Amino acid sequence: MIEAVTGRKSDPSLRKQLLRLVRQLARGDCAIHHAADGEARLAGAEERLYPQAVIAEARSLGLVHLSGGRIAASAEASAFLRRALVAGGEAFSEQHGEVVAATAEVEGVRQPVRRNLQESPLGAVARLKDRDGRAFLPAEAVEAGERLLADFTRAQLQPRVTASWEPRLSSRAKGHAGGQAEIADSAIAARDRFSRAMDAMGPELSGVAVDVCCFSKGLETVERERQWPARSAKLMLRVALLALARHYAPPQSPPRRRSHHWGAEDYRPAL
Repeated sequence: MIEAVTGRKSDPSLRKQLLRLVRQLARGDCAIHHAADGEARLAGAEERLYPQAVIAEARSLGLVHLSGGRIAASAEASAFLRRALVAGGEAFSEQHGEVVAATAEVEGVRQPVRRNLQESPLGAVARLKDRDGRAFLPAEAVEAGERLLADFTRAQLQPRVTASWEPRLSSRAKGHAGGQAEIADSAIAARDRFSRAMDAMGPELSGVAVDVCCFSKGLETVERERQWPARSAKLMLRVALLALARHYAPPQSPPRRRSHHWGAEDYRPAL
């Protein structure tokens, strides 16, 4: 974890002691006393012993400064702790999830991203294999499901589970929860894309795609709610997402052959 923060390797026990030291000093400076066996005693709100190597490492990184027999955290210590927290969160997700490298379209540009396949039911389906050992869901089908979720989120279509304390506006049409004038242009465009995606999949397939990709329902939940046979939801989802992928990236038709003749430039056939 500290390697990701400092960019250099160190002993695991030293890394743990270094984080403990910076966290203690973040709560206030301490008096420092050199003890036997190459250790230093910090006396403050709590008293702890640290190896001299930890103090030297903290000073070399610019995380602490000593003055008049006291040790205090430097201005860089808080940023160091924030980076360590982020690095620790990534390590936890890699340990308890299945993180893979992928690419995604962000603001119209393809960028490398890190995807945790265990974060959503769609990721769980993406891990499945067919009889030949290939991925049950092709990459374009997974990307189509994530794109559908992105438009669903941008369109603000998530149902509200809490009361809205926003004041009612006089411009709001009577009988409507909100007029289009109150929705950002990006949300309106996302709603249009989402509606066209629903039409492309059709009413028979769009429901399972929305349940899994947008509402994060598991396949067993979908089968129970729709009274489908066991292990049928994943097949319906695969067909739906493949149809959605063709909608997002339709296959290009072969170029039409042009007719040729041997006449002059102003040649006209005789009828």
